Amino acid sequence: MEISFESLETPALTKAQLAELLFDQIGLNKRESKDMIDAFFDLISQKLVDGEDVKISGFGNFQIRTKAARPGRNPRTGESIPIEARRVVTFHASHKLKEHIQGTLGTDAE
Repeated sequence: MEISFESLETPALTKAQLAELLFDQIGLNKRESKDMIDAFFDLISQKLVDGEDVKISGFGNFQIRTKAARPGRNPRTGESIPIEARRVVTFHASHKLKEHIQGTLGTDAE
């Protein structure tokens, strides 16, 4: 099944647009489409909050990293400020996604 993105109005892909694509191209009703997209992102979010990595074959990996506390600086005033330890999400694209992106280099640059 081929999904078409020509109907997208903005360069950013939103959850509402994903739900609309499910409605238009797969045939789910609008409520089911919205619920499916919300459930998908809720599941990914919850796994990351729980400290688990999320691997989507052919797309990439989302991982939680713990960053240590470190000294920082206010760029406006130059004042030293401490940056607290925190957890951050990182994304690493799969080789398949990287190859797909590289393969489009010649077709977009006009």
